Amino acid sequence: MLIYLQLVGGLVILLLGGDFLVRGAVALARKLGVSPLVIGLTVVAFGTSAPELIVSVEAALDGVPGLAIGNVVGSNVANVFLVLGAPAVMFPIVCQAPSLNRDVIVMIGASLLFVAFCWGGVLVAWQGAILVVLLLAFLINSYVSERRDGRGHEEYGEEFDGIAAFPRSVLVFLGFIAVGLVGLLFGSHLLIDGAVGVARKWDVSETVIGLTLVALGTSLPELATTIAAAIRKQGGIAVGNVVGSNMFNILGVMGVTSLIIPVPVPEQTLQFDLWVMLGASVVLLPFALRNIPIGRTAGVVFSLAYLGFIFIQYFGVPVFPLETAYLNL
Repeated sequence: MLIYLQLVGGLVILLLGGDFLVRGAVALARKLGVSPLVIGLTVVAFGTSAPELIVSVEAALDGVPGLAIGNVVGSNVANVFLVLGAPAVMFPIVCQAPSLNRDVIVMIGASLLFVAFCWGGVLVAWQGAILVVLLLAFLINSYVSERRDGRGHEEYGEEFDGIAAFPRSVLVFLGFIAVGLVGLLFGSHLLIDGAVGVARKWDVSETVIGLTLVALGTSLPELATTIAAAIRKQGGIAVGNVVGSNMFNILGVMGVTSLIIPVPVPEQTLQFDLWVMLGASVVLLPFALRNIPIGRTAGVVFSLAYLGFIFIQYFGVPVFPLETAYLNL
């Protein structure tokens, strides 16, 4: 019973910590006059990806790297198929943000690079450094493009109101950020202990737990943000949050984690999970390029695809040994 309480308690504290961090970060970004689209792609994406970052680093340091990489890959699959699919069943999500085409293509490129790095069998420091540098380049480019295009914050009105009630005072929103970070650290400890305990009790690998329970739990902030944006018909923010979060997961979370400690890539992840993650990224491309709304039909298909992914994880993924020398490096 204790391991289940740790798992649930860790998830709850992570959610609360992520919520406080997002509110404080959005307040800071608005103070700087940054538009909602850039907030969605950067600040909110970072805030909602912070649970994945803390959990992955803690898991790798605690000797369960399968949980670390499973968390990131599973979160990216959940972000597309569940976080966009479930709200789209109720509210169509329109992909009409001006820079969304570029951002989706960049996300696919980041996913391809991540797959290539994983194919070596282990993620090491120099690869992590490249991922982090690319993330910084993306953030700088997003901000510079925003300023160059001349779209001021006022043009967007109060689009972000209602997505998260955020503080106005500088001291208060800095306090929100501090409380959020502490909550993420404490919650991650509980979550990892509970997840490892559940994996042993159910006789499944830490990778499967990371791909499912942990990934789903750390994706809940993205789901809450996307539902709120979809209700307010802010499709750019909804999709921008998912695209930005996926890039943060790949470039930031795995980049920082592999900078700290080498992360072995499980064979199941190489043969199946990475390709599902890449496919989920590519699925968004026609919607972004042709400004097609993610409607009810697509939402049902996305949701069923996610349920299928979870089903396969627990009932078996066919894995065939890869007889390549570089996997043993």
